[in-house]
Amino acid sequence: MAVILAAGSGTRMGGPKALLRIGGGSFLARTARVLARPGVDAVAAVVRPEVLAAAAAADPPAGATLLVNPRPEEGMLSSILRGLDEAEAKGADAVLLHPVDHPLVDPATVDRVVAGLHGGAVIAVPTHGSRRGHPGGFARAAWPALRAAPAARGARAVLADHPEWVLHVRGDPGCVLGIDTPDDYERWIAGVSP
Repeated sequence: MAVILAAGSGTRMGGPKALLRIGGGSFLARTARVLARPGVDAVAAVVRPEVLAAAAAADPPAGATLLVNPRPEEGMLSSILRGLDEAEAKGADAVLLHPVDHPLVDPATVDRVVAGLHGGAVIAVPTHGSRRGHPGGFARAAWPALRAAPAARGARAVLADHPEWVLHVRGDPGCVLGIDTPDDYERWIAGVSP
């Protein structure tokens, strides 16, 4: 199951990034399309309560479930935990965690992360230019560590504390490209096709 982490307030951007437009759709819809790959049984997006109606009305991600994070002010880990609850309810064996502000990841990168998990990795993450990227894949064996992670460090704590679990797979430039500010948005979104 893929979980899009989209409950941030977008303070630096000036509003929720999930609703930003890219190539004729929203960041949220594009990210959902990219994550809907073979081997990914379901896609869910965790959003802020006040964004739920706008996300559903704008261009809802086809086939994706919208989940509300009731406490988004508690940080990204609270969205991860909401996604894990949904994954457990659906009986998933693994989750792909992907922040909505990385909409330019290549589908082939997602495929390599999924293949790493299917090959037995506890955690599979793409790497590009010596930088760790997204989505991060976490098999069920890693979920207790995610649930126990300190809020301030979140999934990064699990990666740092358990390097023996981590399989690095080849990523693309988009897997490390976060769009956090209006300048980032203008620089990277121009010319993106649908």
